[in-house]
Amino acid sequence: MPRPKSKQELLIAAEANYDKLTAFIGTMTETELETPFDFSDDAKKTEAHWRRDRNLRDVLVHLYEWQRLLLIWAPANLSGENVPFLPAPYNWKTYGDMNIEIWKKHRDTSLETAKALLADSHRQVMALAESFSDDALFQKKYYPWTGTSNLGSYFISVTSSHYDWAIKKLKAHRKRTAV
Repeated sequence: MPRPKSKQELLIAAEANYDKLTAFIGTMTETELETPFDFSDDAKKTEAHWRRDRNLRDVLVHLYEWQRLLLIWAPANLSGENVPFLPAPYNWKTYGDMNIEIWKKHRDTSLETAKALLADSHRQVMALAESFSDDALFQKKYYPWTGTSNLGSYFISVTSSHYDWAIKKLKAHRKRTAV
């Protein structure tokens, strides 16, 4: 699916990938759910997230927390507060450390709670996206607080693109547990 360039495309892509993700999760076997993720012997999987996330819950709370960032950031800036997308002390060079803190924060979160958190944040993100015009979402520098980007790119990042990332990770886990 090509990267969305309009509000309608954004909403369709986000819902489609969310539906694909939840459908895939619905097909996961007990073995897949109970077997910890382990990609340590795959030389192609070098990014930190391949080592960080150890189960479905970890993936879902990661998605949820990134959506929370958007749900805090956009309304705060719209109301006149100057709030960065990533909370202090993190920046785009150190967000990996933030992801580790997210993982630590949710070690005791149940899978059922993680599913409910993501379902709720997804609904909230979609409602927030609905509230913007095409121009507000996709015109670069429409809002000064989006920097050189556009607001829509943040929505895409925390929805359709992130859901696609999660699906790929879960499929890779399925492939490893089938061996």
